[in-house]
Amino acid sequence: MKYTLAVLAENRPGVLTHISGLISRRAFNIESITAGPSEEAETTRITIDVEVDDEIELEQVVNQLAKLIDVIKIVNLTHEDSIQRELALIKVRASKENRSDLVDIVEIFRAKIVDVNRETVVIELTGEESKINALCEVLVDFGITEIVRTGKIALARGPVPAKAM
Repeated sequence: MKYTLAVLAENRPGVLTHISGLISRRAFNIESITAGPSEEAETTRITIDVEVDDEIELEQVVNQLAKLIDVIKIVNLTHEDSIQRELALIKVRASKENRSDLVDIVEIFRAKIVDVNRETVVIELTGEESKINALCEVLVDFGITEIVRTGKIALARGPVPAKAM
């Protein structure tokens, strides 16, 4: 099963490497990992989607992460009421004949066309993983030449920040 963890860590060089290395050394698969500054300059927020077999393995991951000196807090957002998003840029072949169909599909998914040239169109979409996967399935017929995705970011709903959970 896939679990989403929010990890607050001290903003130091190598923190992301330590965290990802610890998880991979334990032979757990990281589905996605994103990192960026938090509301406090000295804290980095890392969102990890990790694939483990059960809650016991997840507990092992969390316990090992908690032992790292730079880790401040770990919150399992899997069962929390949370907002989860991903960003994708998708480059698709586009001709004069199919360009209007492509524009219609982009509008249906509430995506944006961010670059156009004679042969391709680049589409930007933000949303849940399933929405991005659905758009990709539709765009296969046009010919996807490139896809880049950010990985999941997640934030618990409500007034309580992760550091207080």
